[in-house]
Amino acid sequence: MPWHHMKTIFIDCNDQLAPVWQSVLKPDDPPIDVNRKAFAKEELPKIIRGYEIAIDDHSYMPTELVAQCPELKHIVFLGTGPASYMNVGELEARGIKVHIIKGYGDTAVAEHAIALMWACARDIAQMDREIRNGIWTPREGMQLLGKTLGVIGLGGIGREVARIGQGMGMNVIGWNRTRHADIKVPLVELDDLLAQSDVISMNLTLGDETRGFLSRERIGRMKKGVLFVNTARGALVDEAAFIDALTNGHIRHAGLDVFHNEPLKPDHPLAKMSNVTLTAHAAFRTLEASQTLLRRSIDIVRRIIS
Repeated sequence: MPWHHMKTIFIDCNDQLAPVWQSVLKPDDPPIDVNRKAFAKEELPKIIRGYEIAIDDHSYMPTELVAQCPELKHIVFLGTGPASYMNVGELEARGIKVHIIKGYGDTAVAEHAIALMWACARDIAQMDREIRNGIWTPREGMQLLGKTLGVIGLGGIGREVARIGQGMGMNVIGWNRTRHADIKVPLVELDDLLAQSDVISMNLTLGDETRGFLSRERIGRMKKGVLFVNTARGALVDEAAFIDALTNGHIRHAGLDVFHNEPLKPDHPLAKMSNVTLTAHAAFRTLEASQTLLRRSIDIVRRIIS
């Protein structure tokens, strides 16, 4: 079918996504330009000028820069959490619709959360670093069988974390903002989850009502020696209070895939702590999830254009 004249660009296709993008394209898809070159934040208008639709993997799209591109009408964000990268309300007020893609990588993110959980429980990254530096210290781990796993946020990812946790023999409890009837996890009050959990997995969506959700007061209600895993968003947690809790041992170990500012700088306090295990916002990056994600982004473009 001939496509209406609406120009689309994928603004930040990295080396990892490029072959996946090629693999999911169909001959009858609308033409989509692909930018493979890295660009500084302030160069954004140069990239998107003249395009009505922009596909954004994980690039910051500040309102004042997007405002320099009057043609832009749609942003297709490759994921569920655009709030870390753009002000959705401001953009929509300017007539730009932000499309998100949900559920494409629930299993991928949940598996990564569980991987971080084990890494925290067994000090895997620290022993790996030490052995490479000639230090042989068999560190004592924490057994997870029979321990309580508290899952904060029971969307698709949180439910997968709960499912795997149950399979590991953990006692799983959950808290969700809305009590959906189809949640199979025992739901408890947030204060009870914080007090009872030996391990906490953060799986909330970031929005105005959840920013800073884990406040200093709520962190203080956690069990001493808790393991904390965050594969959702850094801004859900009060960073200063979190660093204090890691420093004084209130939190035994944290496994983090997300940070207030990404990439995390090597001089950041979190990067200097031995009881933190870090990954590079990679939880959703599996081949299976990326294929689903990119194919669904193209389908959104098809829908917009037709």
